[in-house]
Parts: sequence; C-alpha cells; structure tokens
Amino acid sequence: MKGRLTQILNLFGMALLLGWPGEAPAQQESAPPVTRNANEISTSSRHDADHPAPAERNPRYRICRDDVLALSFPLSPELNQKVIVQPDGFISLQSAGNIHVEGLTVAGVVAAVKKAYAGTLHDPIIDVDLADFQKPFFTVLGQVGKPGQYDLRYDITVTQAIAVAGGFATTAKTQVFLYRAISSNWAEVRELKMNDILKGKNISEDVHLRPGDMIFVPESHISNFRKYVPYSFNIVPPYPTTF
Repeated sequence: MKGRLTQILNLFGMALLLGWPGEAPAQQESAPPVTRNANEISTSSRHDADHPAPAERNPRYRICRDDVLALSFPLSPELNQKVIVQPDGFISLQSAGNIHVEGLTVAGVVAAVKKAYAGTLHDPIIDVDLADFQKPFFTVLGQVGKPGQYDLRYDITVTQAIAVAGGFATTAKTQVFLYRAISSNWAEVRELKMNDILKGKNISEDVHLRPGDMIFVPESHISNFRKYVPYSFNIVPPYPTTF
C-alpha cells in the first residue's frame, strides 16, 4: 500500500512539472512569422504615395531646362566648357556624350559628370557653376490690379506681393489663398485673412514667399451677385417734382 501511494505521488508530481508554464520549454511553440501578401503591400505603397512628404527645409536649387552650366577641369583645362540644359533635360559633354541632369542639384551634376568622364580621366577634379539659371518667381492670380508672374528678387510677404501685383481690385475678397508646392504632385494650401493682417492683427500670418508660390485672390460674394443681377444707382422719383 505504501509503495502504491509513493507511485501515485510520483505520477502526480510529474504531471505538475509537465503542466507548469516555463518548466517545459520544449512544449512552447514560437509564434509564426508575420507575412503580408502582395495585395497588402500594394495597398500600403499606394497609401504612402497618396500622402505628401513633408516639405524639405532649405532645399537646394535643382537644375532646370535652359540653365547654363560652366564646367571647369583644373587639371585638364582643355575640357573646360559651358553647356546649356536642353529641353529634354540632357547636356552634351565634350568627348563624353550626353547625360541627363534636369532635377539634379549642383553636387549631383558634379557626380554625374565625373561618372561620364571616368573612362577618359582618372579621378577627375570638376567644378560646376550656374552661369545662368531660372530666376525665382511668384504668381498672383485673381482679383488684383495686375495679375501675373513676377520675379522674386528679395524677401517679401504675401501682403507686399499683392501690392506688387497692383493691389486688391474692387471686386476682391480679402480672404486669399497661398499655394506652395511641396512635391511634384502635392501643394500646400493656406488660407490667409488679409483684412486682419492689414488691421494689425495676426501679423505673423503674413507669410514670407518662397520661389514658385502662387497667391489666389478670389472674387467677393457681392461682386458675384452684381455680375448676374443688373443694378443702378440712378434714383428715378415716382412723380415729377416742381420747384
């Protein structure tokens, strides 16, 4: 009887050991790896593409069509040349063919030119200067005296830009919109209440312009009403008057 009791206690102890978490690591299964099908990956990529990236702080100038680049080779001055960026974004290099440079920074052009001359020169030293380039500009549209595109020659605000464009027209609404490109497909739109700014309120909202900014001055509701409803300020008396 005592031997049987001992056997039962031993079996009970083994059962406890096998059932206790952490005492039987062999029984624990690792979690299966998380997998994503092609549909989920494609949807995620589209979701990322549908949201704009934040604007780059202090972006460097990128080469545009019709820009003029001066290339100098301190160790091989016979290759010094001045090239124009063609409408397709390519430049023609002396003894090195054509390379695409539109959209590159100056540093990017240096790297591209070095690569183009790798078969001719060993580790060439190349300097690239912008001899002529697209001047920075801003655009003012809508209800202003002289809508159009203007050179951004100095640091100006939205209020000053509207003044450069001839000021508000009589049909203008003082609630204007500033459009600022942050990528090739996205633009940031900001609504500015110019009436408050001109009255000395919220001066900090008088945004400083960046190259490529566009200001749109919409038409006021009253002017829209007048466009379709004839009106006259001449008052005709209902009966003849005598003096």
